[in-house]
Amino acid sequence: MSHSDAQSLASISTPKASVLPSSSFAVSKRAIPNRQAIALISDHGDPAAEIGREEAGGQNVYVRQVGEALAKLGWQVDMFTRKSHPDDPAIVQHSLHCRTIRLQAGPESFVPRDQLFQYLPEFVEAFQKFQAKEGTNYPLIHTNYWMSAWIGLQLRQQSNIQLVHTYHSLGAVKYRAVAEKPAIAETRLAVEKQILEQANCIVATSPQEKEHLRSLVSQQGYIEVIPCGTDIDKFHVMPQSEARVALGFQPHEKIVLYVGRFDRRKGIETLVRAFAQVKQQLEANWATDLDTLILNPSLPLPTLRLVIVGGSDPAQSDGQERQRIEQIVRDLGLTDQTLFAGQIGHDRLPLYYTAADVCVIPSHYEPFGLVAIEAMACGTPVVASDVGGLKFTVVPEETGLLVPPQDGTAFANAIERILTDDIWVRKVRRQASARVQQNFSWTGVAVQLSDLYRRLMAQSLLAPSAFTALDPMAATPENIATAAVRAENLVKAS
Repeated sequence: MSHSDAQSLASISTPKASVLPSSSFAVSKRAIPNRQAIALISDHGDPAAEIGREEAGGQNVYVRQVGEALAKLGWQVDMFTRKSHPDDPAIVQHSLHCRTIRLQAGPESFVPRDQLFQYLPEFVEAFQKFQAKEGTNYPLIHTNYWMSAWIGLQLRQQSNIQLVHTYHSLGAVKYRAVAEKPAIAETRLAVEKQILEQANCIVATSPQEKEHLRSLVSQQGYIEVIPCGTDIDKFHVMPQSEARVALGFQPHEKIVLYVGRFDRRKGIETLVRAFAQVKQQLEANWATDLDTLILNPSLPLPTLRLVIVGGSDPAQSDGQERQRIEQIVRDLGLTDQTLFAGQIGHDRLPLYYTAADVCVIPSHYEPFGLVAIEAMACGTPVVASDVGGLKFTVVPEETGLLVPPQDGTAFANAIERILTDDIWVRKVRRQASARVQQNFSWTGVAVQLSDLYRRLMAQSLLAPSAFTALDPMAATPENIATAAVRAENLVKAS
């Protein structure tokens, strides 16, 4: 598909968000009493994919964890994605009421994100065929990322649904950090603005994202802040010594950790160059620390280690970026101090966070930054770029430090402070863990989303005159309560 064809697809008109009469309320035929089916769409981010491989990162975790948590709250959750490998099963059942459904849309192989738009009409058609086969209708669809937004807008042309969207990444922000925009850029920007204006609700993951979105759309668009979360049963504080034994790290090592994909926008080069500065300064200081040498002559001197977690197939784009980073490591003489750990299962990630002295997130931009709250949940201080949602998740001086993006010296200074200020760091560890426990559990996120979904579905049962076209929350509490009862009765009768 040519760029002009892609723009034509993007310009297909979609109806404005509207309130639907009660007769149009869609109830899944397969829903059991009190369990309504809803759809989460993540076309390129497979919720069942192994985290760390190509195109598998924070969005995959978000959709999977939200889906499973919503299922525990009483929903039937179907998560739709594109099938990208012939050996991948068409349906993955995560729990009794939560599953990933892989649809045929384009080749059953990896396709870079910037080339996926041409296959979206196939995704829409496959989604509709699945609904017809299953006898399932979804009164609410929650789309993730701009291409899924386009899918949602097309589906709403043909059926009455409430449409919720989470961006995960904004082209308007992303393209500021690149020298040359890709061919798909204008299409993406157009779709992002269209979904912002026409969705029933936009879910922003931080106040910073909401503020930015407000600058792109009229004030009547409805935006609600619901953060991302983490599994606090999996990511929690444990003894660092135990984690290091499990991973084969030494007690005297000072470990600097990166977790994420290999992508230039993730800023790994900045981290590597900052690490080289820290190594030069700290190892010189440690070697001349007479107090330590005299008082503890038998103890080994501290050493620095950089641990980089993540990566995929060397033949794919993130593999090429890894090769570039490996060359920089060699050029800086850091080969012996750097471990490329590769893909790590999500179950073992807490060990790496716990073993580390600091987790560094040098991204050029992050709309939220799941890695930050995973690290903080384990009590690990974070040094992060002062951008996007990281301004919300990381509290400077309390849970870590924020520094200007792509500033290697600033990152080096922040890392050095965390590695040397032991008294302050003990306080930071406690505060980091407490912040996540109080604000970022997946259960808490799902409860907020569930409440939003029910309000939007209740709205669809009321007469169109009850609300303005783009203000879902214009309903009175009394009307919402009445509609919610009617919705529950309809579900029970299905």
